[in-house]
Amino acid sequence: MSKLSIKDLDLKGKRVFIRVDFNVPLAPGGQEITSDKRIRASLPTIQYALEQGAGLVLASHLGRPKGKPNPEMSLKPVAVKLAELLGKPVAFAPDCIGPAVEAMLPAPGEILLLENLRYHAEEEANDAAFSEKLAKLCDVYVNDAFGTAHRAHASTVGMIRFVKQAAAGLLMDQELKYLTMATKNPARPCVAILGGAKVSDKIEVIENLAKVVDKVLIGGAMAYTFLKSQGEPVGKSLVEDDKLDLAKKLLAEYPGKIVLPVDHVVSAEFKAGADNQTVTQVPDGLMALDIGAQTVASYSAIIAGAKTIIWNGPMGVFEMPPFDKGTVALAKAVAESGAVSVVGGGDSEKAIKVAGVTSRITHVSTGGGASLEFLSGMELPGVAALTDK
Repeated sequence: MSKLSIKDLDLKGKRVFIRVDFNVPLAPGGQEITSDKRIRASLPTIQYALEQGAGLVLASHLGRPKGKPNPEMSLKPVAVKLAELLGKPVAFAPDCIGPAVEAMLPAPGEILLLENLRYHAEEEANDAAFSEKLAKLCDVYVNDAFGTAHRAHASTVGMIRFVKQAAAGLLMDQELKYLTMATKNPARPCVAILGGAKVSDKIEVIENLAKVVDKVLIGGAMAYTFLKSQGEPVGKSLVEDDKLDLAKKLLAEYPGKIVLPVDHVVSAEFKAGADNQTVTQVPDGLMALDIGAQTVASYSAIIAGAKTIIWNGPMGVFEMPPFDKGTVALAKAVAESGAVSVVGGGDSEKAIKVAGVTSRITHVSTGGGASLEFLSGMELPGVAALTDK
């Protein structure tokens, strides 16, 4: 699926609407940005469009204001931070549609950031009239917000039918390049590492990737649903009893491909620093909170031989030391493998950061839910709506 890129467009003198992901975390009160990572991720696309002689209309949501203005979810602090990062003025609109916004539209080389799109309920409803009003603000459309590409909203899908051309931004391009490479035509051996609490969150990912990859290494609490389905004792470990038949079916369908932990770090308590021991079978009254050293060694050996690695989800209760050791050890193994490595966001991203190996990972997805749906084989509405090459 080859989509038009911002680099395929003639931007000189054009007004470009760029859907960015400025859904940044704010301190209570809504005035202070606590992480500017998402703003920095958008800079290459913004700078490229400016260099090409475009005037930029930037649009994003922030939080969940439920269709009403909320000063604690205003994008105004983002305009200030963006101006600081770019070293040039960024005008801020009082709304995202209407005459006041139209009166502020940027000339070539200028930037206008619109107020929170979700102040209007019509954004999430993908309302046609609202979409048309957004489209009036530009000549061409660029989507650089991969993290919202799984949502069919007015700014990600609806307005595209009212513009001549709709292209992917540089960040979106990177996401599509690496996620497509990893799931459609990976260099082999290709290994998926899947963790997290629930099989139900990852069923489609397991089913889709099992068809593509050579090995699926399972960790996290969801491993215990698989182990229980095989008659293994799991003690008080988190298990989805309604998914036991599915887990059994998947293991039978992909014999030798889905790999489960062989030892476990267990404890009687779900808390940081709790007394723990490593066992090959989980005793009654105890719960498994991380993979054990033997599993780390066997998984690391598989990872060392891989040419492509896809990783989504931690191997244990990562946020509670000492139950982060398995996840951190595998992060280091992925970095040392030399493979093309694609890491989903969230806890996996935190793990590579804690392990100090972020710079040695090929691609860290900004997508969260969008990358999970992509790995599940689903079509993302915000990608499908873009103009084909």
